[in-house]
Amino acid sequence: MDYIFRQATLADHAAIWEIISQAILRRKADGSKQWQDGYPNPTVIQSDITRGIGYVLVIGEEIVGYTAILINDEPAYDELEGTWLTTGDFVVFHRVAIAEQQLGKGLAKLLLHHIEEFALQQGIYSVKADTNFDNPGMLKTFEKQGYVYCGEVTFRGAKRKAYEKVLR
Repeated sequence: MDYIFRQATLADHAAIWEIISQAILRRKADGSKQWQDGYPNPTVIQSDITRGIGYVLVIGEEIVGYTAILINDEPAYDELEGTWLTTGDFVVFHRVAIAEQQLGKGLAKLLLHHIEEFALQQGIYSVKADTNFDNPGMLKTFEKQGYVYCGEVTFRGAKRKAYEKVLR
């Protein structure tokens, strides 16, 4: 199948929010505390899009994945309890979600690959991310894709596991 990875537009908002909503329900069903506090919400997604940091994975005309990508923009990472692998420029991604009907097809791996390609296109060789301790799917994805556990960061009062991958 041919996939397209592109910047999200406001016309994509409803489809993105549906995917995020599905992911919120999956986290809850798994007993996770991640995304159970009203974040993310439609306003966050709209802000991602208008700021130009929202990206979608598309098959044909269907949006099947979403993430937000930023460059050098995660203040919580300055307070890492641990040690990053690098200290220079980095790409950070948040809000990774795959459509319910597309789970198990390797799309999270594909999304991470596109994020890494985005970083390389910017001349950046570090990708950083974090997730809840109780999100085994994302933890497994990080480990399978060569991300290295670097320590803990705190978001909205909760500790999260932080990872980095050095490209090339």
